[in-house]
Amino acid sequence: MKQKTEFENVILVGCQTNEDDQRFYYSMEELGSLTETAKGKVLTTLTQKRDRIHSATYIGKGKVSELTALQEELDADLIIFNDELSPSQVRNLSAELNAKIIDRTQLILDIFAQRARSKEGKLQVELAQLQYLLPRLTGQGIQLSRLGGGIGTRGPGETKLESDRRHIRNRINEIKNQLSVIVQHRERYRERRKKNKAFQIAIVGYTNAGKSTLFNRLTEAESYEENQLFATLDPMTRKVILPSGFITLLTDTVGFIQDLPTALIAAFRSTLEEVNEADLLLHLVDSSSPDYFQHEQTVNKLLEEMDHEKIPQITVYNKRDIKHPDFVPSANTKVIEISAFNEADRNKLKAEMEEMVLDMMNYYHVEVPSNEGKLLSQLKNETILRELSFHEEKQIYVCKGYYLEDHYISGLLNKFRI
Repeated sequence: MKQKTEFENVILVGCQTNEDDQRFYYSMEELGSLTETAKGKVLTTLTQKRDRIHSATYIGKGKVSELTALQEELDADLIIFNDELSPSQVRNLSAELNAKIIDRTQLILDIFAQRARSKEGKLQVELAQLQYLLPRLTGQGIQLSRLGGGIGTRGPGETKLESDRRHIRNRINEIKNQLSVIVQHRERYRERRKKNKAFQIAIVGYTNAGKSTLFNRLTEAESYEENQLFATLDPMTRKVILPSGFITLLTDTVGFIQDLPTALIAAFRSTLEEVNEADLLLHLVDSSSPDYFQHEQTVNKLLEEMDHEKIPQITVYNKRDIKHPDFVPSANTKVIEISAFNEADRNKLKAEMEEMVLDMMNYYHVEVPSNEGKLLSQLKNETILRELSFHEEKQIYVCKGYYLEDHYISGLLNKFRI
């Protein structure tokens, strides 16, 4: 009897249709990274070039025979396909192969199941898993009996996979109701932040670009930080103090990924909703990745699809100390190259962030009586104070700086304007 190891032995399968060789190579490499993140050990990769994906078995009949022989020879536990498989493809492949079969979507969902920490994150994962499962229940008797645990079945999705559709539909409705309560709660919290008009910055970027590393070092928070894909799933917001003392709120978001199925984007709308409220985006790009340009394009395309491309943006090329030899900045936004671990680089980034904030502000010049200590404190934290001097004779503070027009402080400033 085979020893159960912590890592499952995996064969990766990809079908190259009309994409160029390099893009296909990176896509397969990413599938390998995703598999490692899910605690799988890649034994080998099987690929095929075709005009289009085989409607019945994804790869051609000859390749299916080759895959069967390969699986038996290597004694693989699991076969992961690089595209989303249709229910009939799963059924046909299951009849031929004596191993568990999952596709790229299930693999990503499995990683989501491992990573989700908050109640909302876990519910979002379960919802996506159940919605994915529902159309795939018919004829999956053999396939489901093989699941037995491991990659593709972890997390909320492993509860009674053989349950009937009614049970799953009921659970989907139940989760949606719970999520709507959580979303309402977050909206109230967001409204409160809006009322106080905190300036909001969101870090976006391809998965594993270093968002949580930068977030932790800018905010001294403890967001999960690991050299893995999808290390962060739950939105986290913390204060960041800019060089002038102006306080902003920074949100760490889930990593973007190319060919992410729409169902998954919808499932994690809660994370991406934080981007809706942002006044500024920090688009983090891993300049050490050979596929950095593709990653950058993927994020920009998704932001465009969600109508976020109008939000002011700084493109932050991270990992400059190990950047790829062919790297050339390509963004048409404000650009900065940093290493998230370098304090001087982070300070340079904060200065750039402050410049962007200034562009969105109005100038003020006020005289504040010396007994207005509270207002002076607010000016230091909630505006960008450029000049502060004390006039002995008048016993007043002369303050010059910049404020956000729709911030409540503009009403207070009107009382003391020159």
